[in-house]
Parts: sequence; structure tokens; C-alpha cells
Amino acid sequence: MSFRFIEDHRDTYPVRLMCAVLEVSPAGYYAWRERPVSARVTTSAVLLAAIRQVHQDSGGRYGSPRVHAALRMQGRGASRGRIERLMHRHGIRAIMASPRRVRTTDSRHGLPIAPNL
Repeated sequence: MSFRFIEDHRDTYPVRLMCAVLEVSPAGYYAWRERPVSARVTTSAVLLAAIRQVHQDSGGRYGSPRVHAALRMQGRGASRGRIERLMHRHGIRAIMASPRRVRTTDSRHGLPIAPNL
């Protein structure tokens, strides 16, 4: 997190100054910059693209259980928890149906009304 902040603001402030303020080593920051992207991040990006596609194909109606089932049908192996986590982190939510109002009385009828005794 702090390395990302330093990367974003390195044109404005000196790197060594930001490292001192954030209490991280400059060597750690430069090592972070040169480190390749991990396999987990790469597979998560591919999985996220598939999640977005399934969610879009469903018209935004599918939540994580249905997205998980659709991805399993496609042959993509990922746990439902991981799919939930990715969907939550990126703001992908199912469109919920509005709750139906229970109606117990039909006041629009032509029947005679009993007198109020």
C-alpha cells in the first residue's frame, strides 16, 4: 500500500523523503518496483474478466453462487469464496428484485359494504 503511494507521488516528492515519512526502506521500494507480477494476481485478473462476462451476460442478475456455477460449467476452476471476494472487491453485485408488497384486502370491488355497527 505504501509502495503504491510512493509510486503514484514520486514525480511530486523525493522517493527517499516519502520512504522516511512512511517508515519503509528505499531498497524495499525499488525491489517492489522490479518484482514481477505474481501468478496469483495474473490468474485473478483472468478470472475477474470471466466473472464480469458472466455477470454481463446475465444482465447483472447473477450473484456469486450462480456466477460460480456458470464458471464451473465453462470448465474454470475457482472456489465460490474466491469469486465472492473478487466480486465484492470490484463492486460486482446482483440486481435484487424489489420486495413484493403483501396485499390482504381488496378495497376495489363492487360488492356491498356491511354497515359499521
